[in-house]
Parts: sequence; structure tokens; C-alpha cells
Amino acid sequence: MYTWFIARRLFLHSSDAKKVSRSAIVIATAGVVVGVAVMIISVCVVLGFKGEIQQKVLGFGSHIQVLNYESLTRGVSSPIVIDEEIKSRLKGVPGVRHVQRFCVKPGMLKTLQSFRGVTFRGIGPEYDVSFLQDHLVEGRLPVFSDTTSTGDLLISQRLAQQLMLKCGDDIYAYFFEQNVRARRFTVCGIFSTNLTDFDNAIVYADLYTVKSLLKLDSEQYSGAEITIDDFNKLDEVSYLVSSEINHKQDAYGANYTSPTIRELYPQIFSWLDLLDMDVLVILILMICLSGFTMISGLLIIILERTNFIGVMKALGATNGSIRHLFLYFAVFIILRGLILGNLIAFALIFAQKHFGLIHLNPEIYYVNTVPLQVNVPYIIIINLATLFISLIALILPSYIVSNIHPARSIRFE
Repeated sequence: MYTWFIARRLFLHSSDAKKVSRSAIVIATAGVVVGVAVMIISVCVVLGFKGEIQQKVLGFGSHIQVLNYESLTRGVSSPIVIDEEIKSRLKGVPGVRHVQRFCVKPGMLKTLQSFRGVTFRGIGPEYDVSFLQDHLVEGRLPVFSDTTSTGDLLISQRLAQQLMLKCGDDIYAYFFEQNVRARRFTVCGIFSTNLTDFDNAIVYADLYTVKSLLKLDSEQYSGAEITIDDFNKLDEVSYLVSSEINHKQDAYGANYTSPTIRELYPQIFSWLDLLDMDVLVILILMICLSGFTMISGLLIIILERTNFIGVMKALGATNGSIRHLFLYFAVFIILRGLILGNLIAFALIFAQKHFGLIHLNPEIYYVNTVPLQVNVPYIIIINLATLFISLIALILPSYIVSNIHPARSIRFE
């Protein structure tokens, strides 16, 4: 291990080296610092962005929906029986955390100045309203009853601005069937998720009101939403749910089906999956940057220490041991770069998460600030991969010591 000891001594006294060598070490270290910091921040940004959008989409549609098969084929919501037996069977599926009923009905909100076509989403007392509560910007949530009509309505901030409404205002909703039906609601709360397609289309009311408008029997609903414990096991749980109820008929002859959130909104999740390719490109470029700066730095260091290499060979050192010496030297440089790169990355991540320094246009990116999600295993992999790939890239340049002859190199200046 004398090569490690000598490499450590050279590294600790690198400030005493020639000016060119010092510059090469600084540039090589900077390349690793920039590469690692950019890779960590890029991964955290993409994970945060995907997680933020995914959670918002799930807030509107949950992980799995149980629907009437005709709702998918015809594109119009058709009722299906969601009774206690069905709910019990769904709750018994491994991985299922929660089951909640819902009803949907298209309608139109109209004021004296404007009107908007929307989908009324009726939800009951068992509905998990944490998503709506987290994105509530004004007022309160409606009382989501399944036994009485409250007349409360929860609308998005976009709709409130378009219709010039505020909390406490009354608004008429119109429903077009054989005859036009009107119903008065009171805006009790305003929410905002910045998902334009959803915010412009969905308003929330109590389950009893929307179900009454649909004129459904007691156990009929538009469907049920299923929340699972782990999104990564979505396909596995979906298979179990489909095995339990798919292609079975309710008392009215309607067939059950259970599409996942990915199947209901494929364009959104395909777009999110494309972000992985962007991250892969960034990782490759940054690792190449780190590798190239390390290669150029190592070559300069070796050439400037030709005299030292000649002395080592004259004392009996082999080419292999000298190569190991310089590779150890490179490891010290890479490790210093990794430490500094991680410190810079975490400092920027901390500042962004707590102070929101970088803002985004929610009209385009669906979020107000750059979201970040720290994933420790990914960060460890980035560091180890950078160290490993950089060392692999340095093996070939290290063979230059084989061409250095002791007699000539000792006289080298």
C-alpha cells in the first residue's frame, strides 16, 4: 500500500506543485464538482416535478377507478352499482387502502357576465378530502353529504376569475336533458392546483345533489375510486382488482371495469415518462464532462511528474505500481470533487425548498416554483457511478507511464 501513501502525500502537497499542475488539479476537481452538482439537482428536480404532477392528477382521479364499461366505450358516464358488497370486496384486495364513491354530471355555470361548461363531481362523507384541503385558497370545503343537499359548491380559482365569483356568491347551474333543469348553488370555497385542464372542468358538490340530478337508484353511482398503498405496485394491484370484479355484471346488467389512472390519462403520464430521457441525457453529458476533465488533468499531472516517475522506476517501482499511484491520486481528486459537488447541490436544494428562489409560470409548468424531491438511493448511485466511470476512463491514460524511461526522465525538466 506504499502507492496509496505516496499518492496521499502528493495530493496533500499538491499546492507545492508547479503552476500548470495546480491548474490541472483545480480544473479536474471543478469538472467533478459541476458534473455531480448538476446531476443531483437534475434528478431531484425531475423527481419533484413528476411527483408533484402525479399527486395532483391522483387527487382528481385516484389510482384506480371502478366504472361501467359503457363509460369507457361511449365516453359518457353510465351508472354502476357500488353497494356494500362491492366495496367490501374491493377493500379486501391486497394493497388497497381506501374506496370512495362518486357521481359526475356535466352542466353549465352561468352568471350575468359569462358562462362555463363544467363537470359536477359529487362526493360523499367517506371521500378523502386532504387533496382539496391542501389546495384550498379561499373559503371552506362543502359538507359532502350523501343524505341531504347542502347547496354548497367548490370551484377552482380559474373558474372564479372567469365568472367573477367569490366565496358566498350564488350561482345558477343548468343541466341539459330532455328539458333544461336549473339549480342554485352557493360558492363556499375556491381551490387551485394549476392543472389547467382539471381546474377549468371540475367543480365539487355533495354526493346527494349530483346523484339526485342523475336520477339514480339507491346503490347506483358513476363509479368508485380506489386508493392504493404504493403507486409503484399499481399494475399489480390493478390486476388483482380486475380479477375480482372485471367483466362481472351488476343487478342492472352493467359490466364492471377498472382502468388505472395511467390508462385514463395516458398523455400526462407519457409526458412525465419522457422526462426520464431528459435526465438520462444530462447524466451522460455530466459524467462525460467529469471524465474528460479528469483525463486531461491526469495526463498533465503525469507529464509534469516525469522526473518523479523516473526516480520511482530507478528505485525499483514497476509500471503497474506507478499506474496505481496515479489512479489513487485521481481518486483523491474525484472524492474531493464529489464532496464539494454534494455540498453545493444540497445547499441549492435546501434554498429552493425553503425559500422558493426559482419561480415558474404555472400556465406552462403547472407549478409555481421548481419542485424538488431528494432521493437518497439515487444520489448514492450518482456518486458511486461518477467515481467508478471516471476511474475506468483513467485506466488507459495511466498507461503513459510505461513509455517513460528512468535514464531520460531523471534528467527531464
